[in-house]
Amino acid sequence: MSSSLSRRHWLKSTALLTGLAAVHNPFEAFTATAPTHYFQPPGKSPWDYENMKARLTSNENPFGPSPKAQEVMCSAIKDSWMYPKLGKDALKKELADLWGVTEDHIILGAGSTEILMAAAQSFGKHNHSLLAADLTYMSLIRRACDDYQAGLTTVPLTADYDYDFDQMLDNITDDTSLVYICNPNNPTGRITDASKLQEFCKLASKKKPVFIDEAYIDYQEDAPAHSMIHLVREGYPVMIARTFSKVHAMAGMRIGYCVATPELINELGKYGTDGNGMSRPAVLGALATLEDAEFMDYSRKMNAESKAFLYKTLEANGYEYIPSDTNFVLFPIRMDGDRFVMEMMKRGVGLKRVVYRNQHYCRVSIGTMANMETFAGAFGEIS
Repeated sequence: MSSSLSRRHWLKSTALLTGLAAVHNPFEAFTATAPTHYFQPPGKSPWDYENMKARLTSNENPFGPSPKAQEVMCSAIKDSWMYPKLGKDALKKELADLWGVTEDHIILGAGSTEILMAAAQSFGKHNHSLLAADLTYMSLIRRACDDYQAGLTTVPLTADYDYDFDQMLDNITDDTSLVYICNPNNPTGRITDASKLQEFCKLASKKKPVFIDEAYIDYQEDAPAHSMIHLVREGYPVMIARTFSKVHAMAGMRIGYCVATPELINELGKYGTDGNGMSRPAVLGALATLEDAEFMDYSRKMNAESKAFLYKTLEANGYEYIPSDTNFVLFPIRMDGDRFVMEMMKRGVGLKRVVYRNQHYCRVSIGTMANMETFAGAFGEIS
């Protein structure tokens, strides 16, 4: 390379870097439009992670991962030069055996978020319309509406924060492309009666496919009795999303999957990667935690103890709450939600706020007992 060419290349590179340095850093603050009116408004993130004493924002499980999974994942690091193909195949087979289906009924994802995003693209495009409850988890809905211009029809929850299935059935139209259900629901924490949900799914899926997000269902000791995966075995056009992020406490490892009919799996596969974004340690850790029933029992037990403490804290301060079947609790607050979140953050407690029917709520994730004691102290100061 000539010295003049090298010099020109250097000058162009320097100019580019100088220009980039002058551009405002988009990551200094979260200034994008809020994804949904239910959660945080636009502006700077209210969470000071460096000074956070109790991280109760994201429904993470601080009681794991499983010791068996930890051991396997640590051991697998030395083999991370390999792609996770063999582990992926083993995980898919294990999940298929677990749920009594063939492997073509399973698609993997780097967290169930990948499955949700694939469904959003598949069923949100071409000016289709989605049907969901108001209030529910909005990740799939938000992506479909914001990125693919899908329409959205919502049906309010009942006064008891349950799904109004009759109204939802009445709102399925020719334009509806997908019916979305989160069970247990986020952010209410309520689980739906299995017989009612089954009846709804059978009726709704005769009209349009049904997507059920079961991220939190394993917090039920009899979780299989609440799951709708049996409808897949019976051939109904339903998709069941599952994750290893909650009871299994592997949110940072990003492992999820979906169980559905082969036709629907093929449709999701057009937009998903079937877990190609998963790491080898994560895949092997998932296999290990599936075998660790003792850890799952421990995880549920510790969650129940911390949740009971939270209930007592709220009751002692004269607050009502929605009894939860998950690892988070939603309760109405007596001040502006933004102010509440900021005041709690000043005291080292990270939370989410929700606005529903003009009432401000707090959604608090269940943490360790020390986390909940920190919450109680801060809450007592401002409640």
